[in-house]
Amino acid sequence: MGQMLIFGMGYAAGHLAERLRARGWDVAGTTQDGRAGSIAFGDDGAVLAALRNATHILSSVPPVAGDDPVLARYGDAIALAPATWTGYLSSTGVYGDAGGAWVDESAPVKGRRPDRNAADAAWRALRGDVRVFRLPGIYGPGRSILERIREGRAHRIDLPGQIFSRIHVDDIAGGIIASFRGPAGLYNLADNEPCHQNRLVEWGCAMLGAPLPPLQSLDDAGLSPAARAFYAENRRVANAKAKRLLGWSPRYPTFREGLAASG
Repeated sequence: MGQMLIFGMGYAAGHLAERLRARGWDVAGTTQDGRAGSIAFGDDGAVLAALRNATHILSSVPPVAGDDPVLARYGDAIALAPATWTGYLSSTGVYGDAGGAWVDESAPVKGRRPDRNAADAAWRALRGDVRVFRLPGIYGPGRSILERIREGRAHRIDLPGQIFSRIHVDDIAGGIIASFRGPAGLYNLADNEPCHQNRLVEWGCAMLGAPLPPLQSLDDAGLSPAARAFYAENRRVANAKAKRLLGWSPRYPTFREGLAASG
């Protein structure tokens, strides 16, 4: 059994922590305010003590205001920590727009956010044992298209050929755990079937017996800037490297199985 320190106990990291604790691991995690038994991110003494004891270190904290807060505050300590495994949850957004083509880990980094690209590179360079997991859209229980359909917030956008990849939260945890015995490096964790977001909406409506939202243009849908940015890039994310080197395969290979487990 190991001792994991997680920076940023959010949605994906929380699922990983549950899986590890069920296996007998000791898991500590940081939050901004130290709620519910976590370590406050700004408590240097507690964080440094946890780093000294950790066998595994993971950051799920994205860049903020152009900087990676974990590296800015604790990067030197992480680089020197006695852990034997280090991980970082990055984004497939670092690939930028691929016009719907497949991208694997050899694709150039040309994402629209320089801070995200820089954080991805900085974590890769931090230590020799780093695994960087590039993740597409994350979904799972309590955070899927099903909630948006129930709340009347789902949209069908008339953009033929717009393709997205996604990953169920449990498959992120599974990929991270599989990497404990695999080599360091970059890994895309995505399911096997990239597809248009409209297919998820249509499948989810059929599951719930809900009416289909109208097909709208991007302008007519009245999306937030963040939601519009979701449609600014078009790519298919390949997962063959993680399958080959980690022995990982998604428990939910398509959105159909994933949504059935998320309702």
